[in-house]
Amino acid sequence: MNEDVERDGRKQRRGMIPFEEAYRIVMESAVEMGAETVPLFEACGRVLARDIESDVDMPPFDKSAMDGYACRKEDLGAPLEIVETIPAGRMPAAAIGPGQCAKIMTGGVVPEGADCVVMIEHTELRGGKVVVTRNPGALNICHRAEDVKRGDIVLRTGVLISPSEIAVLAAVGRVEVPVSRRPVVGIAATGNEIVDPSAVPAAAEIRDSNRAQLFGQVEQAGCVPVDLGIVPDEPEAIAEVVERGEASADVLLFSGGVSMGEFDFVPRVLRERGFDLLFEEVAIKPGKPTVFGRKGGTFAFGLPGNPVSTFVIFELFVRPFCFALMGCGRAGLSISAELAETVRRKRPDRLAHVPVRLDGEGKARPVEYHGSAHIHAYTMADGFIALPIGTAEIRAGTSVRVMLTRRTCRGGGGCA
Repeated sequence: MNEDVERDGRKQRRGMIPFEEAYRIVMESAVEMGAETVPLFEACGRVLARDIESDVDMPPFDKSAMDGYACRKEDLGAPLEIVETIPAGRMPAAAIGPGQCAKIMTGGVVPEGADCVVMIEHTELRGGKVVVTRNPGALNICHRAEDVKRGDIVLRTGVLISPSEIAVLAAVGRVEVPVSRRPVVGIAATGNEIVDPSAVPAAAEIRDSNRAQLFGQVEQAGCVPVDLGIVPDEPEAIAEVVERGEASADVLLFSGGVSMGEFDFVPRVLRERGFDLLFEEVAIKPGKPTVFGRKGGTFAFGLPGNPVSTFVIFELFVRPFCFALMGCGRAGLSISAELAETVRRKRPDRLAHVPVRLDGEGKARPVEYHGSAHIHAYTMADGFIALPIGTAEIRAGTSVRVMLTRRTCRGGGGCA
């Protein structure tokens, strides 16, 4: 049973809480980080901090959508006299009158008097005049301001800037772009048994994969990762890392040391350092012993030490939290897909997540998965699906929601 208890004058939630409640607590705790200005060529991947208005009409003039001849539609049945050639970037010299046309290039300014552009492929030159051999149908003119009017808002605050937004920013002359400040995220791994990836593990030791994994996930989330190193399971050592992290980071991520074991000191140390722990267990698999707390403007997540748990909890909680700190409502990419094979489990007492790949037909196919230490399974997956509490089986053919975790091409398979 869950209960609220007083600890050092603060109300704290004890016991395991539902994922939905934990997610709400995390997202409601987010406080936007403020803004800064960056050059246009450095803005991709950042979050826009202010609405952007257009300073021009788009298109700025009636322009030709084709290489062809600008003329009057009513004159198409007779040979047309060519009065000039209009390349892109040059104003027409004269208006188009009856029986006249101007050769025009794609992007060229449509001369006054013309109300259509006939594609070159639909014309022939006969005796120095243009004869239209096929009714053009379309006018082939992009009219002034048909896309955007001067003063229109073209991009809204909170959008994640991708190359298409970069193009719009360039088109409206925003060479300096207001963006949200990127949170600095300190990453530490705890455990007496883990060693740096550069080391050869001795007996009872394993290489630490979580810091490097989290480093990549933090970078993908548009934040600034800081390595706080490997920390032994000692309260004093953990306290020293928390102190360093508070001085240099907005968000602290600890992998390991958060469960109920004799050497799991992270929650205790965070409390002793003044963090208000808002929850310590979530009804989720993998990732039950997940911790979240705050101290003023600094936030801390304690993630389970098993690599899959660390990976999944980051995607479910930390990534959307980081976006919220930057004022972006992006909670993660997901798609709907048909489940290719039936998924079953024995104990439906927690929300569970199962890795899947998208096959050649776009169906979600479960990958071989041995549990929360089997991070290699996610190298073959494009994302994961959720099995709600109380659901022991999802049958093949069911439409499921796939939360995408892969943002690059997977060798021999799909891309996301």
